[in-house]
Amino acid sequence: MKNIKFIVPLLVSVSFLSFSKPKKKDYVFTITTKFGEMIAILHDSTPLHKANFIKLTDSKFYDSTTFHRIIKGFMIQGGDINSKDSDPNNDGMGSNGYTIPAEFNKKFTHNFGAIAAARMGDGGNPKKESSGCQFYIVENKEGTHFLDNNYTVFGLIIKGLEVISKIAEQPKNQMDRPYSDIKMSIKMAYIKKSKIEKLYGYKY
Repeated sequence: MKNIKFIVPLLVSVSFLSFSKPKKKDYVFTITTKFGEMIAILHDSTPLHKANFIKLTDSKFYDSTTFHRIIKGFMIQGGDINSKDSDPNNDGMGSNGYTIPAEFNKKFTHNFGAIAAARMGDGGNPKKESSGCQFYIVENKEGTHFLDNNYTVFGLIIKGLEVISKIAEQPKNQMDRPYSDIKMSIKMAYIKKSKIEKLYGYKY
C-alpha cells in the first residue's frame, strides 16, 4: 500500500501455470504465524499474481518475512524482503525487483479476508501495477471497498479469519509496525477442488 518503490518490469512467466482449461486441482496455501494458521486460495482470473505467488512460495521467499504494517479495522500487510533484515525502519520499502500489471476483476472485491497486492501510489504508478512481493489481507469485517479496482485482489483466506484479527490487534508504533515481529512462513499443496470444497466449504 504505502512506502513501496518498484521500477523493474514484470519478469514472471505465466507458463509456470496453465489456465487454458479447467483444472480439477488447485493450490492451497497455509500461512503460518505465531497467532495461528490462515488457509488461502488464489483466483485463476488473476493469473499473473497467482503464478508469482506460487513461484515465491515455492522458493521459500516469504519464509521469515513479517506482517510489518497492521491497522485494526483495515488490513494487515506483509511479504517485504526488507523485513528479514535487522533494520525495522526500512520495512515496507523493499522490492524483489519487478512489478506485476494490474488484474482488476469486479467479481473479487475487498471483502473480509481478501488478499490483495500492495503497490506504489498513483503518482509514480499511474497503471496501478502491483508489488512483486508485498500483499495485504483485509481485516475489516465490512470490507474496504474504497480500494476496489485500485488494488488487485487475487486471493482469499478460506479458514483462519480470526488470525487476521489477532494480528491486527497487536501493539504497534506510530508507523503501524508491530513492536514484536510477526513472522510468517508459507507452504502450498496441490489438491483436488472437491476436497477443498469439502474441507473448507469454499465453492468454485
